[in-house]
Amino acid sequence: MIPLGKLRGLKRLCDADGHFAMVALDQRPPLQAAIAKAKGVAASEVTFADMLLAKRLMVKALAADASSMLFDPNFAIPAAYDQLPAKTGLIVTLEEHRFEETATGRKSRSIDNWSVEKIRRMGADAVKVLAWYRPDASPDVVAHQQAYVRTVGAECRRHDIPYVLELLVYPFPGAANHTTDYVEMADKRSELVIDSVREFAKPEYGVDLLKLETPVPGASLPDEMDSAEGKAAAEAFAAVGGICREAGVPWVMLSGGVKPEQFERVLRYSYAAGARGFLAGRTIWLDAIQSAFPNEEKVLAALRGDGLSRLRSMAKLTREVAEPWDFTLDRAPFGREGDLAALYA
Repeated sequence: MIPLGKLRGLKRLCDADGHFAMVALDQRPPLQAAIAKAKGVAASEVTFADMLLAKRLMVKALAADASSMLFDPNFAIPAAYDQLPAKTGLIVTLEEHRFEETATGRKSRSIDNWSVEKIRRMGADAVKVLAWYRPDASPDVVAHQQAYVRTVGAECRRHDIPYVLELLVYPFPGAANHTTDYVEMADKRSELVIDSVREFAKPEYGVDLLKLETPVPGASLPDEMDSAEGKAAAEAFAAVGGICREAGVPWVMLSGGVKPEQFERVLRYSYAAGARGFLAGRTIWLDAIQSAFPNEEKVLAALRGDGLSRLRSMAKLTREVAEPWDFTLDRAPFGREGDLAALYA
């Protein structure tokens, strides 16, 4: 089958030049924590209305400058589906943020009553799944995660919609830095990230775009890429880039909530290795929510100030440094009228 839907969907996610400058708004516990901090309440006291308001304000302030946005179905879509500009692509989350935590690793699942078919039917341009993954988890956990990612890939092929896969390494229960949210590990091992990418870049998973964390802790990346430390870090990024290049799978960077200046360093290293852009969230909008919510005017002012400035700075760097993504349709199979209709199964 010629994947016309996947190719068109990927073009919808990037800008006119083929760069991915995408904003993630599918966060659930991290946004609840930010709202709770701003209001001085427990996370359990954050209401559904609070979540909708925060996401609606972020779309209102940032959507026009994003090549696409990542929404979740439980909050972002009810909050701002009608606020997303026609020119801005839409990625929709499939996975439930409440994963199963076992002693030997995490198991992912989809949101109840949600599916690839529904995401395609509602008009989204791509499906996104976050898979918590460690190659050194127990065999049953590794098998579960691989099977879940593979099953979603088959559904995305069936519905001819792009599959965006986010991979995150995590600490095991009992580790000193254990948390159920994503907080980048200061002692992160590059090989865990690299080996995860190597696994899921395989064609059997059907992934069309990888959303990846830095293989080296973002906070410790040196400014100078030609220093000894910089060269060592660049080698880790190059390993990721080499795997993706060989597999023919484009990749973008997630921000993981690091400081803007740290994320720009991450982008420079990743672009040197072949990344095509970013899909960032908290680095862009977290400060605005924590400092001003629920005051709508102040939140919008902060988002349109520092938030928009950060997004534009990242997008500018991407246009200047990153290699754009594009595709050319192979016309060889089409020799006469009716061939495309017959071949598009």
